[in-house]
Amino acid sequence: MDSTFYKSLSTRRSLKYNYFFSSPAAGKPLLLFAHGFPCTSYDWRYQVTFFKEKGYGLIVPDMLGYGGTDKPTDAVDYKLGLIAQDLVDILDAEKINKAIAVGHDWGSLVVSRLTNYFPDRFIAFAFLAGGYSSPSTLKFAESYAKVTEIVGRELMGYWYFFAEDGAPELIEKNVSRCHFSSEEIERQKNEILKGGLTGPLNYYRTKVLDLDLEDVQAIPQENLVIHKPVFLATALQDYVALAPMQKAAMVQRAKGPLTIKDFDTSHWIMWQEKEKLNQELLVWIQGLVL
Repeated sequence: MDSTFYKSLSTRRSLKYNYFFSSPAAGKPLLLFAHGFPCTSYDWRYQVTFFKEKGYGLIVPDMLGYGGTDKPTDAVDYKLGLIAQDLVDILDAEKINKAIAVGHDWGSLVVSRLTNYFPDRFIAFAFLAGGYSSPSTLKFAESYAKVTEIVGRELMGYWYFFAEDGAPELIEKNVSRCHFSSEEIERQKNEILKGGLTGPLNYYRTKVLDLDLEDVQAIPQENLVIHKPVFLATALQDYVALAPMQKAAMVQRAKGPLTIKDFDTSHWIMWQEKEKLNQELLVWIQGLVL
């Protein structure tokens, strides 16, 4: 991704965000891409190239804790509602009234909060691998037990480890022992280690420690479902974000037009099926009423 297109902004809570920005051509909407763990805005380079050439506007931030964006050490700063507000601050700075939000992994959770807190600022929402995450009033331990019972095995046991004191340092110390067969993942690993893992793992701490439980209880009831168009891309070889569960949750919560596409990939749809994903997103976007 061309570094000359990156900008820096201090949000209303005085956190600096590093983000790729390209203005939309006349009549084209802007796409906001939110990456997940453990990546950076570089995750989206194939989508950036594809949609930029077609005149779509782009805002692609390094999410809080990653890349050139600030990396506060307090997990409270990573509450998803606060990060959603940060992204809206960027839209405001670029004078973008409405956008299409696209999220992957933890980015999908942030996009979920955009649907809850700022639905009027968005034309539509797209979720990759991980679907819509409904605000829960249950403590994490209760939610974890329910999911384990439904699936019949532990899906999120590693969340507890990631939330432990000392986990960032332990992972950083031992990550070199891991074998990274993908050049994509190897590059991301090197990029993340430059800034450390305290920030990225704070997303998990926020959930495991129930730091945003009180905040989500204030979300208006009518915003607990999505009334705007939704695109869901499921990863059929993803053994954590299970495709059947993602579909079931989306069908329950998406009350507007819903498009679901399956991809025969693991978690990293945007790399492993980039051409198909780009084309499916394009067709979906072209069908939206702007």
